[in-house]
Amino acid sequence: MPNDVAIKHVSFSGRLLMLGCGSIGQGVLPLLLRHIDMPKENISILTSDHRGSAVAKSFGITEEILAVTRENYRDVLTARLAEGDFLLNLSVDISSVALIKLCRELGVLYLDTCIEPWAGGYTDLSLTPSQRSNYALRESALALMDDPKATTAVIAHGANPGLVSHFVKQALLNLAHDTGADATIPATREGWGKLAQSLGVKVIHIAERDTQVANVAKQGGEFVNTWSIDGFIGEGCQPAELGWGTHEKTLPADGAHHEFGCDAAIYLQRPGASTRVRTWTPMEGPFHGFLITHNEAISIADYFTLGDKNTVSYRPTVHYAYHPCDDAVLSIHELAGKNWEMQPAQRLMQDEIISGVDELGVLLMGHAKGAYWYGSQLSIEDARALCPHNNATSLQVTAAVLGGVIWAIENPAVGVVEADALNHARVLEIALPYLGTMAGEYSSWTPLVERGVLFAEDVDATDPWQFKNFRVV
Repeated sequence: MPNDVAIKHVSFSGRLLMLGCGSIGQGVLPLLLRHIDMPKENISILTSDHRGSAVAKSFGITEEILAVTRENYRDVLTARLAEGDFLLNLSVDISSVALIKLCRELGVLYLDTCIEPWAGGYTDLSLTPSQRSNYALRESALALMDDPKATTAVIAHGANPGLVSHFVKQALLNLAHDTGADATIPATREGWGKLAQSLGVKVIHIAERDTQVANVAKQGGEFVNTWSIDGFIGEGCQPAELGWGTHEKTLPADGAHHEFGCDAAIYLQRPGASTRVRTWTPMEGPFHGFLITHNEAISIADYFTLGDKNTVSYRPTVHYAYHPCDDAVLSIHELAGKNWEMQPAQRLMQDEIISGVDELGVLLMGHAKGAYWYGSQLSIEDARALCPHNNATSLQVTAAVLGGVIWAIENPAVGVVEADALNHARVLEIALPYLGTMAGEYSSWTPLVERGVLFAEDVDATDPWQFKNFRVV
């Protein structure tokens, strides 16, 4: 193990209860033990199945199998948490808002990797597409920001959402330095917005290409992925969503604004897993990614907005553009063909992975140098060498979870916070040793490159950064 991933970053005297122990819970457990100075017996796991039992047992961590539901969550958690403890929520189908409210009552620190509804919330047909969107889930969590001195609750802090918000800030500083602009770290949210505006950033993609390959092929009736299958299908079936920039001229034909909240984003009347967009990463070059809804597409656009809701002077367009591993792409095609009914079998790729890289970063476009991608290029070989029970995808998430947990311990009374409001330098200091090669690369690529070769297309050659130029129908 390299020396730079063997230090204790913080001490914690409370108990830490991990809720859920799937791929991320299993992968983050060795990082918590490695980098937080606390008694091992103070860590416990509460989960609904035995997926993580072998890993928990190997580290001597107590695991309890018990499903947490809308009916029992208060009794179950109140019996296991007290003031000064930490609830690390890595579950699905348990309301994040309900957990945050309870943690605030108890004086318990909190972190999750995404804002979850109760089971069925992603596809509840009694709700409108707007009401079952990530935008709506985020607004429900932001409503808890009424007390900025309450016990800290870090929301939506995995790799993305989470880590990529810190990538954006570092990418802006790199771009400022490389263009001769003022690269002083802004001290306020408005300062960050002014920096992005002054640099001419119009569009930010969270551009990810996963090339991990297993020695076992996907079978019919099986969903295969390198991270949470339940989580991926849930967000893939939500409406496609994106932060909506001030440079955009017209809404997409099936696009709509929400009728509540910050108004920093729009949604499309279709699942994200059926919507493709053009994007670019250094290793892959140009490719089509799925426009999967994610909290960061909304939070980054909102964070960098200048002006108030009625007089916005600047906001970038922000969205996720995701090409998962090839077996997951096949799984999505099969899922869509079955009218979004999950396959009867699921397989999380782990030990059977034989090669590949997860290339996860942010692509900033529209500025003087064209396009700039900054992010992590982590191979399966490096991931396994750095931390057990991880693949390249999960380690990018678990390193970010570790950074968020440590930040919360160091800042225990700031209320509900998103990744965008955290000290990006501190989180990156903790996570970077686990992210493989950190690359920053400029490109002349635009979404208009080689468009209209086979067939004429309705694109605006004078402005390649409009969303209509990104979308593949």
